[in-house]
Amino acid sequence: MNATPQVLTVLNDLLSAAAPDARGALWQLAEPGRELDANLVRLPPDAGVGEHREDVLDVLLVVLAGSGWVVTGPEESLPLTPSTVTWLPRTSRRALAAGPEGLTYLTVHRRRPGLTIKPPPAAYEGEGGEAPCLLDRVCPECGRLSAESAPVFCGACGERFPGR
Repeated sequence: MNATPQVLTVLNDLLSAAAPDARGALWQLAEPGRELDANLVRLPPDAGVGEHREDVLDVLLVVLAGSGWVVTGPEESLPLTPSTVTWLPRTSRRALAAGPEGLTYLTVHRRRPGLTIKPPPAAYEGEGGEAPCLLDRVCPECGRLSAESAPVFCGACGERFPGR
């Protein structure tokens, strides 16, 4: 691992060079040996990331451009405008909704733990058979598994799932 500080990207340059209709994860922190993950995400006007819950990680969301809302309940939301810094604590339920000009934001969180094989919950003991295929819940853009049974947008990068 390189322990020397370095500039990875200049977000304004990255955004101005991106196609106007570019969406989803425009940049991801990918340095080997890192302990953080970060993603630059752009949602188009009036798009969103469906309701989800992150059980393991706190997420810091920093709005760079556009506007929108973090939807925290049926009648509850937090406004998002440029320079808004929002903490999304682990176990909180939330959705994102972009405003009419879209929403561009940076997320930063501790690096996600690797996937592990866990024993089945007690409710399934003795049932046998194979687990259902979850490929329809794997984001085609970033490869993350959605906790939702029929996700429309990836909770990690904002990419739309095919056919939804």
